[in-house]
Amino acid sequence: MIWTSVVAVPLLAGAAIAVPMAASGAVDLPDKTPRELIAFAGASDVEALSGTIEQKSELGLPDIGALTGPMEGAGDGPSSAQIEDLVSLVTGSHTAKVYLDGDSARLQVLDRLGERNVYVDGAAGEVWYVDSESQSATKLVLPDEEELRDTYGEGAEKPEAGDALPTPDEMLDEALARLDESTEVTVGTDARVAGREVYELVLTPRTDDTLVGDVRFAIDGETGVALSASVTARGATEPAFQVAFTQVDFSAPDASVFAFEPAAGLEVTEKDVPLPIDREQGELSTPQEETAPRVVGEGWSAVVELANPGMDAEQQAMLDSVTTAVDGGRVVQTSLVSVMITDDGRILVGAVPTQRLVDVAGR
Repeated sequence: MIWTSVVAVPLLAGAAIAVPMAASGAVDLPDKTPRELIAFAGASDVEALSGTIEQKSELGLPDIGALTGPMEGAGDGPSSAQIEDLVSLVTGSHTAKVYLDGDSARLQVLDRLGERNVYVDGAAGEVWYVDSESQSATKLVLPDEEELRDTYGEGAEKPEAGDALPTPDEMLDEALARLDESTEVTVGTDARVAGREVYELVLTPRTDDTLVGDVRFAIDGETGVALSASVTARGATEPAFQVAFTQVDFSAPDASVFAFEPAAGLEVTEKDVPLPIDREQGELSTPQEETAPRVVGEGWSAVVELANPGMDAEQQAMLDSVTTAVDGGRVVQTSLVSVMITDDGRILVGAVPTQRLVDVAGR
């Protein structure tokens, strides 16, 4: 479905940088330079925690209800229900509970009519996704360490359980891994988040060719764990996408919260997660050249170009209803992300102004 690429890609990208800190008086932590604060956060060794996180977003998306309805010819791609789930998870407001202890992790998303759970058992190499509303569960079996070493060498390791949780700390790790000279790093105002004293780390793009104004992280003054993260659009005063702990406990959760056994009547699907390798050739597999995404530019002004996914007349009409015509195609721009569908069917996505996409499309 065309809307999978138009909506899912930018929303997932936006979710990687996600609650502003509540203003608070009488907080005066020992001074740290930006370099010292980054080192402090990077050295955090917390392996266990539990808490409640809240996500809020104001992305300015158009009404896409018609585009997530039933579609013919969807094949093996995501269903309309799956796309609605994806969109709902990264828009509006949501509350979730998170639990982490070494190789075990759990995310419990609390909905009005039910809940969704992700259970991660790193030791067993299993991930469960459980939806109480649809009474379904999917078990993903991950490659074991021996298979990873055989494929990628002795240094290969499985991802940590916490990598599966959309917490501020995981978002901070992703942001710090991409820091370069295109970003100004400063220390903001000390405050409180979830009742704890925190530092504020501020990342500001040095280019005007982006929709992002700044990204802010609240770093716990005792543990170095990020307790909140927010991204604010250029020229705005309130975050467009934000996530923060409202309550956090750094003691190990009870082991029972990580246990999951499918109940009777639950529809269970099991899938192996394959390694991206062509075993006959003994080398990593790569997407076909004609379908592989292409990245134009770097840093905050980077644009991702995706191949033509194909659309029928009905899909094209629906797309036209929520996009605006520009030179060379049609665009939709949210507060943080712009998407362009070119006249020849390519999809361009970036946290950039519309004109940047038009310029890239014309090259």
